[in-house]
Amino acid sequence: MTVTAIILAAGAGQRFGGNKMEVLLAGIPVWRRSFDAFLSHPLVDQVGLVVSADALERMRTDAPEASFVVAGGATRQESARAGVTAAAAGLVLVHDGARPFVSADVITRVIAAAKESGAAYPAIPVTDTIRRVDAEADTTLDRDGLYRVQTPQAADREDLLRAYAASSAGTTDDIGALMQIGIRADRVNGDRKNVKLTNADDLARIPMETRTGLGYDIHSFSADPDRKMMLGGVEFDDRPGLDGHSDADALIHAVVDALLGAVNLGDIGLHYPNTDPRWKDQPSVTFLKETAVRLKELGWEIVNIDSTVVAERPKVLPKRDEVCRTMAAAAGISPERVSLKATTNERLGAIGRSEGIAAFAVATVKRHDT
Repeated sequence: MTVTAIILAAGAGQRFGGNKMEVLLAGIPVWRRSFDAFLSHPLVDQVGLVVSADALERMRTDAPEASFVVAGGATRQESARAGVTAAAAGLVLVHDGARPFVSADVITRVIAAAKESGAAYPAIPVTDTIRRVDAEADTTLDRDGLYRVQTPQAADREDLLRAYAASSAGTTDDIGALMQIGIRADRVNGDRKNVKLTNADDLARIPMETRTGLGYDIHSFSADPDRKMMLGGVEFDDRPGLDGHSDADALIHAVVDALLGAVNLGDIGLHYPNTDPRWKDQPSVTFLKETAVRLKELGWEIVNIDSTVVAERPKVLPKRDEVCRTMAAAAGISPERVSLKATTNERLGAIGRSEGIAAFAVATVKRHDT
């Protein structure tokens, strides 16, 4: 018997406030986590995607492993019918793409029960007190026998198509449609982690991973008397500036190293080596912008940047706010998340002799830990 899984990812996300399917969880979109759970399952032969019409071509490119990618409808039932219609004959599992934490064990249990009885679904007992509230009174319901129904829900392809054709518009899941045509389904143990992302605050329940990185850089002053002095992406009036392959912005170099270090991506020399002519005299703020984009693509959010400049000159604090705004804009965060301090080296060592400038930075980042 062919087993086909269908991932429903065509919802508009109105209650979520945006396209929840594209939200990154540990760097992976919600839809992709759901898709991969079935793609990697040894009992699943095919995996198809149901997406919005305007995402159809893009998703065919983003999921080349999909057995099919079809456009969904205005309701969940219409989208499910489109997916089941495209599936091969045999057992079909319909899964909400907004449940990205479905486990292999749940999938296995549903498949085994559906092969035995013809249809199956996962569910977990209700543990909260449930009340029905109306204009007359509040009524506490007996929660014994009440379950929270999850997906995937499985049945024979032809049974599902008959159920969709006959069911009422208010049916909210596949098992409900099957019940209306007299098909009973086995209930198997679900998983409390198999939650559905419905509202934006559902993300707050997902554990976050937080990391911190440290960055340091030092540059000597240039022998060129006209060399610009750049710190934090801002030009200072002092001359000469710092010597280096790029614009030698020691402050931004330290910040970039802190960000890269926080997510274990090496250092600035690995990504922007001074042997590469592309970076000759380039503004270092470009490095910060590109690093911020790279972190975002991996699902990381920059929480805070704290930095310190160690120098006898120039006077940094008069331009502190401008530097913080410039670095914040490059990093894609608000200026309130960027801190800059400055100190001298009390005339000690090379920095104290005004031979150059050093900078330290600490960056904190976070992403959903799944």
